[in-house]
Amino acid sequence: MTTTDYLARRPFGATGIDVPPIAVGCAPLGNMPDTFGYGVAEADALATVRAALDSPIDYLDTAASYGDGESERRVGIVLRERGGVPAGAVLQSKIGREPGGPYDGDSTKRRLERSLELLGVDRLEIVFLHDPEAIGFEAAMAPGGPVETLERYRDEGVIGHLGVAGGPIDLMTRFVETDRFAAVITHNRYTLLNRIADPLLTLGHEKGIAVLNAAPYGSGILAKGPAAYPRYAYQDAEGEVVSRAREIAAICDRHGVPLAAASLQFSLRDPRITVTIVGMSKPQRIEETLALARHPIPDA
Repeated sequence: MTTTDYLARRPFGATGIDVPPIAVGCAPLGNMPDTFGYGVAEADALATVRAALDSPIDYLDTAASYGDGESERRVGIVLRERGGVPAGAVLQSKIGREPGGPYDGDSTKRRLERSLELLGVDRLEIVFLHDPEAIGFEAAMAPGGPVETLERYRDEGVIGHLGVAGGPIDLMTRFVETDRFAAVITHNRYTLLNRIADPLLTLGHEKGIAVLNAAPYGSGILAKGPAAYPRYAYQDAEGEVVSRAREIAAICDRHGVPLAAASLQFSLRDPRITVTIVGMSKPQRIEETLALARHPIPDA
């Protein structure tokens, strides 16, 4: 396989959809400086979405919680410009708890309908139950709860396919084992610095569902380097994490490989992973990411 093959579109599990192997993570576009350490102006956000839709990675990943709707609103501005989701492009969102409010069937309905309005669409191809660790497995799966509510929208055709996205691996495993989801997202848990999601990737792959790996850079330390950005999973990184990142960066330097290229291709080259979600905040990040995906990396 050549490095360019890593950018070929792939089957999205058993759904019948083909998708790019990289999705443009739109969380930063929600303008959340408390989370990312920087803000994103609306003009930059809109330019980023436009660049994504004009590129080979025309796959947008957003969520109701990103800036409490701001990411979806900004994505929706561009989608309205384009007359809807362009042919061949992929749009997905995630529905979770209302800020400071409930996480139940009624709130899930409200959040999904708000997402459709903000995005300016009447249907979403892929929707994820988002961060169910906020209420736990039993409450999420309870009769009339969030999962049943999203399944009802799927059965009505408002949602094409339903997935689950969250953090704790044991909890995510329980959801995948129900066989009620077409896709699963893990974040910050399968990178060059943290591989605890490994069993979940294997389980999802064996079940034939789409497996999405978000935050291959660990929120930035594996892209900008530990000296410039000593944070992992949106928090200050511990000393051991920074030390390991320095060791990996030194190996990359010896071989003339950008740390970000090794970090991205670590996910792209894994046959279990369908899609790698990369957060982007500027239009130039699209071409930079494509270049990193194509960068030759010696076996050594």
